Amino acid sequence: MDESKDKTLRDSVKETLTGVLRGTGEVAGAVIDTVSDTLVKTVRGTRAVGDDLLSVVRNTVHGTIHAAAVVGGDLGAASKNAVIGVLHGTSEVGGEALETIRESARAAVKSTAEVGGDITDAARNVVEGAITGAKNVGISAEEAASAAAKGALDAAGDIGETAAFRVRRVLSGTIGGVRNILKEPSSENEEDRQR
Repeated sequence: MDESKDKTLRDSVKETLTGVLRGTGEVAGAVIDTVSDTLVKTVRGTRAVGDDLLSVVRNTVHGTIHAAAVVGGDLGAASKNAVIGVLHGTSEVGGEALETIRESARAAVKSTAEVGGDITDAARNVVEGAITGAKNVGISAEEAASAAAKGALDAAGDIGETAAFRVRRVLSGTIGGVRNILKEPSSENEEDRQR
């Protein structure tokens, strides 16, 4: 997608969610449904795949976090539910789940930083969202958590060394019942083959 289409999508999601959140105040359902619906409609309308699909994910999550900030909503909850919404939408359009988890986590943490929110809260919540959403798309909670952690850590690294340290520290424990979250999904498979 080109930059003008990216901005249009971000602004559309932000405007839609700002209105919904102001009207209902209910973050979870509104975010999940809006993100999923936007992803499905945009991808089907443009036949986006690969990098274009990831661009749709990135811009949809960006608009979601910015909308939550406008209405004074919980950015952590918006991050978590954006990832769940991305996974719902991805399952409908056939995107690769781990890539979309990683990209949505990265976008949520980066967007949270842009609006002055707590990136460690966003990082923890994107992992929780990935674990919750994984159940519906046929991937393990561990793979989903690892992909989300990688995306969150990538975003934190782009922000700066201190941000990366803080996010790494928050992700180094157990989240949502999953341990060793920072382990690469592919390294887990490599370890299994060596046994």
